[in-house]
Amino acid sequence: MKNNKIIQVLAVRPFFYLLISEIFSQLAINMLNFVLVIVAFTVAHSNTAVSGVVFSFMLPSLLFGILAGVIVDKRNKKNVLFMTNVLRGILVFPLAFLHTNIFIIYILTFFVAFITQFFIPAETPIIPLLVRKDQLLSANALFGMGIYGSIFLAYALSGPVLIIFGRTNVFIVFGLLFLIGAFFASLIKVKEPKANKVSAKDVIENISLTKEIKIAVSIMAKTKAIYRALFLLTLAQVIILVLAVVGPGYAQRVLRIRVEDFPFLFVTPAIIGMALSAICIGSFFHKVSKEKLTRIGLVLLGFSILLLPYGSKVESREIVQAINFYLPHFLKINILHIMIVLAFIMGVANALVLVPANTVLQEETSDEFRGKVYGALSTLVGLFSLLPIILVGSLADLIGVKGVLTGIGVIVLAIAAFRIVFYREK
Repeated sequence: MKNNKIIQVLAVRPFFYLLISEIFSQLAINMLNFVLVIVAFTVAHSNTAVSGVVFSFMLPSLLFGILAGVIVDKRNKKNVLFMTNVLRGILVFPLAFLHTNIFIIYILTFFVAFITQFFIPAETPIIPLLVRKDQLLSANALFGMGIYGSIFLAYALSGPVLIIFGRTNVFIVFGLLFLIGAFFASLIKVKEPKANKVSAKDVIENISLTKEIKIAVSIMAKTKAIYRALFLLTLAQVIILVLAVVGPGYAQRVLRIRVEDFPFLFVTPAIIGMALSAICIGSFFHKVSKEKLTRIGLVLLGFSILLLPYGSKVESREIVQAINFYLPHFLKINILHIMIVLAFIMGVANALVLVPANTVLQEETSDEFRGKVYGALSTLVGLFSLLPIILVGSLADLIGVKGVLTGIGVIVLAIAAFRIVFYREK
C-alpha cells in the first residue's frame, strides 16, 4: 500500500489540505448555484428569471477569466484561495434575509461568480507547487475526483438540503462551507517565489489588453499541447453543463421517472465511475500515454451518450428478454438499469479525459503562466457553453431529447476519430 501513488500523494499534507478545502468550496458554490435557480423560479415564477441567474453566473467568466489569471499569477495562490473563500462566504450570508428580491439575487450571484474567477486560476495551478512532478498524474486524479465528484454530489443534494434547512438557513450553511474551505486553505504550506505586488496602475493596464494577456493568448494558441488540453477540458465541462440542462427532459420523456429522482439515480453511478477511474489512473497508468487515455475516454463518452436514449431498444432485445425470464422481478434488466450502467461509464470516461488534460497543462506551463491558462479555461467554458445551454432546451423541444443526446454523442465520437487519425501519440 505504501508504494501506491494515490496513498503517497494523500500523505503530502499540504496537498491533502488543498483537497479538503476544494471539496468544501466546490460543494458550497455548486449547491449555491443549483439552489439559486430553484429559489429564483419560486420567487419570480418565470423561466426568464432562471435564465437571469444562469447569466449572472456566467457573465464574469466571459469578462474577467483571463484578467483574473493574469492577476493571480502575480499573487501567492494559497492566499488567493483563502481570501476568495472568505469573501464568497461573506457575500452568501445576506441571501439568508434578501433571497425574496430577485434583483438582489442577481447582484450577489454576479459578485460571487466574479470572485470565483480569481479562485479558479489558483486552485488547480497550485498543485505542482505541492507535489513532485512524478506525482502530478495521481494528484490530478484525486483533485479531479474531488472537483467533479463535488459538482455531481451538489446536484444530487441541492434539493434535499433546501428542504431540510429551508430558504433562510440554507444560505447560512453555504456561507459556513466556504469558511471551512478557507480554514483548510490557510493550513496549506507552499514554497512559492515571492509574489510581485500588483498596483492599481498594473490592474488598469491589464484591463486594457496588456502585453501579458497578448503573450498568454499567443502562447496558448501556438503551443499544441496547451491548446489541445484546453480544448479537452472545455469540451468535458460544456458536455456536463449541457447534460444537466437536458437531464430533466430525459428523465421525464425517456425514462418515465420523476424529475426529482433523476439526479440521485444518474449522479451516483457517475460519481462511482469517476472515482474508480481516477484511482486506477493515479495508481496504475503512469506509463500509459496521456493521449491514449484521452482517446479511450472520448470513445467511451461518445458511445455512452449516444446509447442513453436507446435503452428501451436494448431492453426489448430477445437475448435481454430471455435473461429477464430467469431473473427475479427486482433484478430484471430495464431501461433504468441500462441508464445507470451508462452513467457509470460516463463517469469513467470523464476521468480519462480530465485527469490527463489537467496534467498536461501543468507539465507544459510554468508557475508564472499557469494561472493565465486556467483563467482562459474559465473564459472558454463560459463562452462555448453559453450558446449550447441557451439552444439545447429549444432543440430538445423541437427534435426531442433523444435527438439532442444522439447529436452530442456523434459529435464526441467525431472528435475522438479525428484525434485517433490525426494526432500522434506521445
